[in-house]
Amino acid sequence: MNKFTVLIKKHPALAIVFGFQLFRLGLLPFMGLMPQDAYYYFYGEHLSLSYFDHPGMIGYILRGFTEIFGKSVFTIKFADFCISSLTLLSFYQLAQYFLSKRKALVALVLISSTLFASIISFNSTPDVPLLLFWTLSIICLYKAIFEQNKWYWIIGGIVMGISFDSKYTALLLQIGLLSFLIFSNKYRKLLWSPRLWLCLALSFLAAFPVWWWNYQNDFASFAFQGSERSGNISKFELSPNFFFGAIAHQLVLLLPILFLSFVSFTFKYIKRALLKFKLPKSKTLFLLAFFVPTFVGFFAITPIYWVKMNWLMPSYITGIIIAAMFIKWKWVKVQLYFSVVFHLLVALQVLFYLAPIKSDDTWIGWEELAKETKQLIITHPNSFVFSADDYKTTAVLNFYLDDKIYGKNIIGIPALHYDYVGDDLSLLNGKNALFIDSDKRFKNSDKRGELELPIMYNYFENITELSPIIIKRKGKEVRKFWVFYCTNYQHKK
Repeated sequence: MNKFTVLIKKHPALAIVFGFQLFRLGLLPFMGLMPQDAYYYFYGEHLSLSYFDHPGMIGYILRGFTEIFGKSVFTIKFADFCISSLTLLSFYQLAQYFLSKRKALVALVLISSTLFASIISFNSTPDVPLLLFWTLSIICLYKAIFEQNKWYWIIGGIVMGISFDSKYTALLLQIGLLSFLIFSNKYRKLLWSPRLWLCLALSFLAAFPVWWWNYQNDFASFAFQGSERSGNISKFELSPNFFFGAIAHQLVLLLPILFLSFVSFTFKYIKRALLKFKLPKSKTLFLLAFFVPTFVGFFAITPIYWVKMNWLMPSYITGIIIAAMFIKWKWVKVQLYFSVVFHLLVALQVLFYLAPIKSDDTWIGWEELAKETKQLIITHPNSFVFSADDYKTTAVLNFYLDDKIYGKNIIGIPALHYDYVGDDLSLLNGKNALFIDSDKRFKNSDKRGELELPIMYNYFENITELSPIIIKRKGKEVRKFWVFYCTNYQHKK
């Protein structure tokens, strides 16, 4: 009997964790390319200090994996799986600082059983590296504060900066650190420690590529991420749908038992602080400092703003450790029942596509679209291809095709990072184009009949609709793309 088998028999919880990871790994070959995968692969193809809509860490990771293992859909999914697996290992290490060995395993089971763990294993987003470096940052800060290891102030600062190089949400790490020190009677003196300020300075230096790219590009990324959202929040228009939608998303990502546990202990600690003016012990306060600003903070604005479901993910790291302090094993079992059912449904959807997805956020049909588009390019020589959704069709076709595929900057509309790769669109003057447009609410096989974007007539001499591309799966029509042939492009500065 080998050591691994002995370990599994001694700790059945580990068998559950390995079971979920093997399930995810086994499903990878059947997962098709998501538009997000293709877009962040595009990041890696166009290496830069940062990018318009996010920092570049996910792009660097995908570039590294494809350089080693070759360009393929599986390689991209495998990159996500590997990074998320490292996150789980780091989480388990972190949990052991606050929990007994048994409770730490309970926490590992809880996080491994969530759909959120599956999402970051299957889908390339900036949250994939963010959650790894977020977890590593908290480990470093724990060692710096509670174990008084001065070197971890340095390492922690660097890792917090790398977290910011993954996603802007990482700024909440510094907020969590300072919040803990402000509210902690025992450790408040560290606010005047040179080591703390060295840590914060190093976090800024490690994030310098993002700041420098923004400086070079008129702070375009910061403005994109901040101005529109702050403007919408400032309108203060109540929308119950946003609030209940956020709850629904969290129930799916965390599953009911874990989400209700979050709500329960959040209410408990806030009530105790407001009514009894009593804060928890230092280690629990430390965990709450990296949970409350993200989980409670984002939930607080849901009545007036649509909060994306992944924004709360960093709070799960310390939130699940706190939940493991209270949750009983019988409720962990219920969580596992929910998890098994949900993951079986996911597997059935991936393997058999039982429910149609009325959105471009799907893995279905993209490769077939690329093949059809390739044929259109052959039958319409001297033509370039473009799309006008935010990034999705353009990114996927760029992944599958050798030809350059353009975004909606072709018709003068801002096109995220496609505006920043240095394309000289005037070189396309006089060429014809094929415009591909996804029918997200696919109802029939008819032509569209008219353009959704009349502005295209300002850039082309003539526009003719061709037969739509219909994608079939096992004989059933599942997706549709409109196609327009546009002649004599004229770029306008």
